[in-house]
Amino acid sequence: MKAMQHSIKSVYKPVTFFVLTFLLTWISWFLSAYFSFQENSESIFVLFMLPGLIAPFAIAMWMIYRSGNKELKICFFNKLFKLRLIKASSIPAIVFIMPVAVVISILISTLFGQSIDQLRFAGRFSFSAGFMPVLLVLFLAASFEELGWRSYAMDSLRLKLNYFSATLLFGLLWSLWHFPLFFIKDYYHYEILHTNILFAINFMVSIFPMAFIISWLCQRNGGSIMAAILFHFIINLSQEALQMTQTTKCIETGVLLIIAAIIVVSNRKMFFDKPLSETYE
Repeated sequence: MKAMQHSIKSVYKPVTFFVLTFLLTWISWFLSAYFSFQENSESIFVLFMLPGLIAPFAIAMWMIYRSGNKELKICFFNKLFKLRLIKASSIPAIVFIMPVAVVISILISTLFGQSIDQLRFAGRFSFSAGFMPVLLVLFLAASFEELGWRSYAMDSLRLKLNYFSATLLFGLLWSLWHFPLFFIKDYYHYEILHTNILFAINFMVSIFPMAFIISWLCQRNGGSIMAAILFHFIINLSQEALQMTQTTKCIETGVLLIIAAIIVVSNRKMFFDKPLSETYE
């Protein structure tokens, strides 16, 4: 057992993972922010965005390969490609939690003077991604993030933390990871920051309940990375599909916090388990 515990400790290096991921992402995205303000630099700023987007996945793959741990490599392969890990009973939650949360938020917002017209489909996306199609960006963001977060990042945080604490810390790190996007001209985060700083703060806060919901879905489905990617992509689509105002998105954060709280209370055994290092003592 002591050998197994030593092996777990040597495999997961959360500080190294997050430092490298933040460095690659932030350097890439701040360079992208600089070029987004230069004339005739559309292709350059988009190219600088890509390394930052890929960073969680790239660093996770490097950490897994560098570990030399066969079990860790097999675990990653299984979590990504074994679709049978996704339970049929989880599919409604994966598909409908976010759309339902959006509709409920819009209905609540009408009590505060917001228009019911928010239920109409949006005619266009709320931001530009240069020459890259926005739908592709939304899918790639969901894929590359969850490939990194769920293959290595979350398990590395669980080394010394239970699932609740690891998810809470991950929510903070995930929120901060997005910070440079607020400085890329015409990007979604840039637009909301320059509309109202409270909307930017709301975006950062909204990541916390989403982190808990994704953690629950992932754990409920045997650690399936595909389940996390699908849910994350539906999050991105749900934020863009309807004519939802930023005021309503603040209400949506409250709705998601309630959903996340219900999930945690209903799954206390899952979220308040032992850290991985104690499991093998």
